[in-house]
Amino acid sequence: MPNGRDPTNPGLTESEATSAVLGRVFREEAGALAAALVRTLGDFDLAEELVQDAFVAATARWPGEGLPRRPGAWLLTVARNRALDILRRDARYQHKLSLLQHPIQREPDDRLRLIFTCCHPALAREAQVALTLRTVCGFSVAQIARAFLSSEPTIAQRLVRARRKIAEAGIPYRVPSDEDLDERLGEVLTVLYLVFNEGYLASSGGESQPLDLASDAVWLAQLLSKLLPDEPEVLGLLALMRLHRARVAARFDAGGGLVMLRDQDRTRWDHAAIASAGELLASAARLHKPGQYQLQAAIVACHAESPSWEATDWPQILALYDHLLAYAASPVARLNRAIAARYVHGPAAALEEVDELAPTLGQYRLFHATRAELLRDLGRPAEARQADAQALALTSNPAERRLLEQRLE
Repeated sequence: MPNGRDPTNPGLTESEATSAVLGRVFREEAGALAAALVRTLGDFDLAEELVQDAFVAATARWPGEGLPRRPGAWLLTVARNRALDILRRDARYQHKLSLLQHPIQREPDDRLRLIFTCCHPALAREAQVALTLRTVCGFSVAQIARAFLSSEPTIAQRLVRARRKIAEAGIPYRVPSDEDLDERLGEVLTVLYLVFNEGYLASSGGESQPLDLASDAVWLAQLLSKLLPDEPEVLGLLALMRLHRARVAARFDAGGGLVMLRDQDRTRWDHAAIASAGELLASAARLHKPGQYQLQAAIVACHAESPSWEATDWPQILALYDHLLAYAASPVARLNRAIAARYVHGPAAALEEVDELAPTLGQYRLFHATRAELLRDLGRPAEARQADAQALALTSNPAERRLLEQRLE
């Protein structure tokens, strides 16, 4: 183009526009590229190195040359050629070298196989998360370490141990059989929700984060919903994530302070995302296979679809929590049920339920914050203040700390 401008966005040069979409292409292609290489070579370390090399080459060349017509094919060719160079110099990889003499073909299930391998139950939960972010999403060790406030050597060791475990345990690179799918899918969904929550909570206070983990978790859930369209819990988890993100704009005030749900400006919520989540839940319901993520999403939808805090359907939310406890009877779920019971049966009954959880949730910040709310309702301010102080001592999140400090003041 004569003036070097991108006609779709006159404010950017063609080079600038190309650079702007590089990150998006990276996220969309990294997992598929890594999956194809792992399937061909059977080597996680080498596959990750090749993915990073391909994107380094893209970063250097695409801003000046423009996006290739098929970015994924371009990256795969660069990775394959780089693999050939590496393996030719290493006699130990003669067999793998022979595998690369023919073009690498992508297969539709490659990324699905890779996700299930990274989230295999034989791996520790921390290793599952790190390996998923490294291999499926293409994040560097440094990026993962910054996102989880850990050190690079710690993350690197987790990845080394995970790859060693995959090799030593003979973990297969495949999608589980039908009889094992439910259990294994539960592991995958747990990892994705952990990643989402890490990103969602890390954003509190509006502080800049090195990675938008919540967005990447949503992207992975969307990918999983395309690969497994008939799995209602996948749809439920995606709906749950969209509902939480729909109110991000109203979660903080201008100073970065946390705004409680009852005080949020609902006009700032993303109502299109809320409607989209509702459609996902309806699709999941038609599959007649309820589960914990669908029920959690239904609870959040009750809040999101209510026109005001006062109009919230608390009896319906309480009933949904009763159903949820049949699928996931965790102490945190019981605590959340007690919060709903406060608005149906009153604070005294709710406090009785909460106090029963003290042996298991004594070190959980929201246990003490919930007790403080109920104690204030019951006209016991001194005990409420003590509970808020305990919650503050257990809280590291800046926005949550500011809220508790304001209450204590």
